[in-house]
Amino acid sequence: MARYKHPSRKKRLGKLNTLTRWAPFWTVPKIYGKGRRVHPGRHTAKKRSWRRVKAKA
Repeated sequence: MARYKHPSRKKRLGKLNTLTRWAPFWTVPKIYGKGRRVHPGRHTAKKRSWRRVKAKA
């Protein structure tokens, strides 16, 4: 990657970074009910790590 990022590329990378976050905590009881304890990361549609999968940006 270049040392100085073009603003449009930086914007795309910023958007990709928000897609990797966990789902909100309140989605767990909403989907599974009150008693079930599940990690909110399971409800995130796109999981990408800087180590594993590279972004096309």
